[in-house]
Amino acid sequence: MMLAENRGIHPVASNGHSPSSEPTPLTRAQMRRLAEFRFQLRKFLHFSSLTADAAGVRAQQYQLLQCIWGMPEELDPTIANVAARMLLKHNSAVELVDRTIEQGLLRRCPDPTDHRRILLRMTPLGEKLLSSLAAWHLRELEETGPELIRALRRVLLTPNGNTQGAENGRPRPAVRREASA
Repeated sequence: MMLAENRGIHPVASNGHSPSSEPTPLTRAQMRRLAEFRFQLRKFLHFSSLTADAAGVRAQQYQLLQCIWGMPEELDPTIANVAARMLLKHNSAVELVDRTIEQGLLRRCPDPTDHRRILLRMTPLGEKLLSSLAAWHLRELEETGPELIRALRRVLLTPNGNTQGAENGRPRPAVRREASA
């Protein structure tokens, strides 16, 4: 069996940078908790894929519609912003947008303030499909979300009972309390 370092795998943090030091090896219990969280997450993603397929679109197309509709106010729904928000390469985002336009769910519109840019807008059919799929997803999360949350909480709980630091994913240092006199 090859080790990750022998295969040239170097993890990248969510901020795009490689970690500065090697993480502490996980215990068997931590690994089981992490595997359970991944299982719960995969169950939801599997549900999402099946639901999108039943609606006649691919899961990524549903995610694209959701990304465009839920784009932060400070970002315009351009292909570049969609690619960044969906963690896709630009050409993959273009292909995804093209397939979704072919299905009548999206359209390209010139930006009224900058005619060099193209904005993505949902069609009424796209809005209707998104609304329906989002309602199904919300219902599923209402049913299965508590177990997903429990699994995540178990991952973030360290053996000594401290929770992981949300800001960097590392355990918070223990706070030493002095005995009062």
